[in-house]
Amino acid sequence: MQPPPPHTGHLRSEHQPERRLGVLSIAFMIVAASAPLTVIAGGAPTSFAVTELTTVPAGYIVLAAILALFAFGYAAMARFVDRPGAFYPYVAQGIGRSLGVGTAYAAIVAYNMMQIGIFAMWGFTISSWLNGRFGIESPWWLWVLIGVVLVGVLGVNRIDFSAKIIGVLVALEFVVVLVFDIIALGVAPEGYSPAPLNPLELFVPGVGAVLAFGVAAFMGFESAAIYAREAKDPKRTVGRATFLAVIVVGLFYAFSAWAMVTGVGQSEIVGQSQEFGPDLLFVFLDGHAATIIVDIANLLFITSLFAALQAFHNTVARYFAELGNEGMLPTWFARRSKAGAPVSGSLAQSILAVLVTLGFIMGDSGDPLFPVLTMFTWLTNTGAFGLILLMAIVALAVVMFFVKDARGVGIFTRLIAPAIAGIALTTVFILVLVNFPVLMDMPQGDFLTYLLPLLVILGGLIGIIVGEVFRRRDPDRYRGIGHAVESPAE
Repeated sequence: MQPPPPHTGHLRSEHQPERRLGVLSIAFMIVAASAPLTVIAGGAPTSFAVTELTTVPAGYIVLAAILALFAFGYAAMARFVDRPGAFYPYVAQGIGRSLGVGTAYAAIVAYNMMQIGIFAMWGFTISSWLNGRFGIESPWWLWVLIGVVLVGVLGVNRIDFSAKIIGVLVALEFVVVLVFDIIALGVAPEGYSPAPLNPLELFVPGVGAVLAFGVAAFMGFESAAIYAREAKDPKRTVGRATFLAVIVVGLFYAFSAWAMVTGVGQSEIVGQSQEFGPDLLFVFLDGHAATIIVDIANLLFITSLFAALQAFHNTVARYFAELGNEGMLPTWFARRSKAGAPVSGSLAQSILAVLVTLGFIMGDSGDPLFPVLTMFTWLTNTGAFGLILLMAIVALAVVMFFVKDARGVGIFTRLIAPAIAGIALTTVFILVLVNFPVLMDMPQGDFLTYLLPLLVILGGLIGIIVGEVFRRRDPDRYRGIGHAVESPAE
């Protein structure tokens, strides 16, 4: 690697990323990564089916509370760390530079797994819908490859253009889920019960699996800081967007999951979720709404996946760019367009998506559910595993950052909230690890249940080694980790 000249601060370049994104734009990016319709149509029924508990809505409330506490310190630190890369500069400045690089490498692995795994669901859903609706047969991987091209093209364009498209798609997702909620609450075959929303009813055997499944619904909420370069006012925008996203999605998921329990019936929700899985929402609408609504819901499920793909792609591209910008990856990754889009990072992510997809194509067993049961399940759950671990580390970094200098921030925001969040996130991480074979739908002790999490950890260890190499061989470069300069645009 050939790092740019030593630095310890910011260096302006002729073409820096334009600060175009406001609170709502970044919040839409965050919510898009969580994919609201995908969570309610796919995540909630899966959680009901596997855990056999009706308290899934309460799980969303508990997780939202944990992440809101995390957001207090995270947003406060954002006022003093005006850098993209989210986890990377936070850990570098809060705990240590080498661990910061390790965090960034692990995050790249985790985010790539999330994004590429979602491609499998995208390809499967389009192929299945076209076959069921029009009798058109097409391989799932064809739509994955088409999706990689579409996402990549948007990824190298102006960020606000991408944000506008994502914003429209997310708004439509909310509409279709709200339509489902209204219809479900109108049906209510067994009446209305607040029990599924009561967090006190959640803590029974199986709570670990509920939280493990539920936490994936919030993946991406921490990504606001990644857009710090492009935010209009990063010292305020990042924190406000983070709070807005976690509150909105938390309440929305809890309410919509409760509406699903109410619409199907508490005595039936587990059985029907096990029978229909991710099709439960569409089966329900087919029995209680016009055909046009069902078709719109199916199409928006596809666009929901696309919005999530775009959001995670943007995140990975910016991680690549920031690491290239600081010399922790080859400087080629730092190249940006005149509008500030991370061209090389975007291209790298697209190439990775194609290569991983080709690997799964070669291993395709011919089972129609192969892309969902393997590529989607394996990669997205491993990505969630990694991101929970990283958030727990970031919570510690926030505490340590303000221990060094309180910077006028109140004790609850700088210490109490992130400490509680860190303990809670560590607990959730342990629960995910214990329930990982369940999440992967594999027998206990299967080799993949060890290999996939190890890939995230291995990425982190490689990053730490890279940081230590720079500490010994290039102290000036090492001191600049987490305080990158701008790289000239191409």
